[in-house]
Amino acid sequence: MRRNTGTGTATAATPWAFLRTRLKKHQIACKLRYRAKRLKIATDLNPCLTDALVDGLANHPLPTAALQSLPGINAYTLIQWTLQGKFEGSGYGFPFDRPHLCFADRIRRLHADVKQLAETQLRGQWKDNTPYFKVLVGLKMIMQDKILWQAVAELKKKITVFERLREAMRIAPPSGRNGLNDEGLNRHIKTIEQRVKKFRAWLTGRTDYAQDKAARNMIAQIDKYQDKLFADPITVKTSSGTIKIQPQRTNNILEQLFRSIKRINRRKTGNAASSRMLRAMLAETPLVRNLQNPDYMKILLNGKSAIEEVFAEIEIDVLRREFRKAQNDPEKIPAKLKSLIAAPDYPAKLIKMVQNTVA
Repeated sequence: MRRNTGTGTATAATPWAFLRTRLKKHQIACKLRYRAKRLKIATDLNPCLTDALVDGLANHPLPTAALQSLPGINAYTLIQWTLQGKFEGSGYGFPFDRPHLCFADRIRRLHADVKQLAETQLRGQWKDNTPYFKVLVGLKMIMQDKILWQAVAELKKKITVFERLREAMRIAPPSGRNGLNDEGLNRHIKTIEQRVKKFRAWLTGRTDYAQDKAARNMIAQIDKYQDKLFADPITVKTSSGTIKIQPQRTNNILEQLFRSIKRINRRKTGNAASSRMLRAMLAETPLVRNLQNPDYMKILLNGKSAIEEVFAEIEIDVLRREFRKAQNDPEKIPAKLKSLIAAPDYPAKLIKMVQNTVA
């Protein structure tokens, strides 16, 4: 697949990289956050609106006074549900977790649901649906990006193959909670071998296999390492007797060790990557050594006897004011709505509630 770089040339890109780049180009997350902020400011003026939505989803009758403002909070919650797609996953990382694809799917669902809601008049007045129309305007450009949605379709085809291999090899179960440290399901190696052979026969028997380069490369890798993947345990004679050693088929153990080291580094320094720590170490070393320089310390302390006194000068009122400001951040989702938005089927429940209200 080719992608337009904006300079009149085209370069090859994987569907996953293209999807990520295209979403970033549209700045759709920023647009949705902005619209959510504006909608939340409006809904905050009516504190009872949240309770009305919660009660409505629980099949309680909606008060007439809430019908005029209901489209605003409906649009707000649907946007927040869409943004949650960016964080979907079980901690495995790509290709097991696919947050960008999930986000794209939710954008398409958001557009369809808001379009349907925009055609519904709770009070018989079109102006009540203004929040829906504004959301649709923000989605117009990305919904017209045919190349982006082509990448989504191509990714889903590849995921079908990947998920069948994942099931055959019994690795990274979708319901797992250990992320990349998951040891996989406890299954007999010969059973897994038979499943992988069936997977190979299924994939190579597909009509599009000859044209699918990625599929052919996958089969080549399976054929190349099949004997090692499914090798029998090695019998070793020791002073304590004969033992069997199962060869390590992957470098997962070493990767787990490396990830634990990185995790310790993150907790200690706050840096997300070890390379950043190593690069920053040289830059920070002179600053730390400056603490041994009497002239530098004289300037830093500015008449204080210890560095603790310098930190003590920080105004507690400033910290409290900034903390209160953070608590009032418009992006903060009300607690009553968090559990609703977290539900994968929230849009369907919302649509049903509105339809029941009209009926």
